[in-house]
Amino acid sequence: MDTARDFKVVAIGGGVGASQVMLGLRQYTRFQTGVISVMDSGRSTGVVRGAFNVPAPGDIRNAIVTLSQAEPVLKDLFQHRMVGTRLDNFNGVAFGNLFLAALTQMTGSFERAVVELNRLLNPFAEILPVTLDNTHLCAELVDGSIRYEEVSVRGIQKPAIRRVYLRDDGVQAYGPVTEAIKGADLITIGPGSLFTTVIACLIVPGIREAIEHARDRGATVVYVCNTTTQPGQTDGVTISDHIAEIVGYLGPGNLDYSLINTGVPAAHVIERHRRDGLNLLTLSAEELRKINDFGVEVVATNLIEDASESRSLWNKVDTVRHDPTRVGLELAGLVAAVAAVRASATQVVRGAAETGFSPSQA
Repeated sequence: MDTARDFKVVAIGGGVGASQVMLGLRQYTRFQTGVISVMDSGRSTGVVRGAFNVPAPGDIRNAIVTLSQAEPVLKDLFQHRMVGTRLDNFNGVAFGNLFLAALTQMTGSFERAVVELNRLLNPFAEILPVTLDNTHLCAELVDGSIRYEEVSVRGIQKPAIRRVYLRDDGVQAYGPVTEAIKGADLITIGPGSLFTTVIACLIVPGIREAIEHARDRGATVVYVCNTTTQPGQTDGVTISDHIAEIVGYLGPGNLDYSLINTGVPAAHVIERHRRDGLNLLTLSAEELRKINDFGVEVVATNLIEDASESRSLWNKVDTVRHDPTRVGLELAGLVAAVAAVRASATQVVRGAAETGFSPSQA
């Protein structure tokens, strides 16, 4: 057995951010699970949710397709957006979202539908919904007003978000998800929309407890911080503010590291994103001090793609994306470093036991 390739990873987030993390770690481990948010309510996903009463299929579809080992034509089919003059609200809906809804109807279970899509597209990591419950994300804003459903929570030109919560009582994390988290050696959180994707997963009952269990048995928890602010969610929010939110929902002591980008895109790229309301997040000495005060260690390096061209995304604003190779290298390095420290500590304990050394004798 190649132990260097046997550490277990759980990547928590959305269809893009978590997928990039898993792509980056593919060469370092054979055992990965993606825990994906199902609270989206806008765009193609919102149309399908409204018509078929299913949890949000979009991020699940995107993660499975991104990591799929199937033929390119099959992958392209599931990402294809339906276009027609008589489709009304279904104009632009991703075929894969419709397929998941149809599978849910046919099998009688969203759980079974996701299992079958994993089997059909054969991703190199197991992709799971954070919950099977068809719930929605809500937010209390700093002015005391409430926003219902994800598309409203991330709406622009509104007061800042004070907290987010789930609309329904009785929501529970999907059983295989909590089991995967409890058995993980490395748990990554993000990158992705801070409130509507990342924290939307963390607030599902059972997730925080599973992470605490994993840390008790030695798992390492890493937050991969976003590269920019996001209109409607993190306007004016700093890197330390991002981490403060994650720590607040995870609980003190449950986040070990934050992976932070220090790379700077070309000036015209920064300006293009600024016009879209996205500002590059930068790490200052004061920010670093604040993060360390949370008990979180920082790994700061260039983590962004070299590409500078603008991407055309359906009803979505482009951003500065992480480079999977760079992210994977840093995360694998963290796993190796933690393992080395623990091995060294074990050797010291053994040496003390064999020589009869006692700390009181030092």
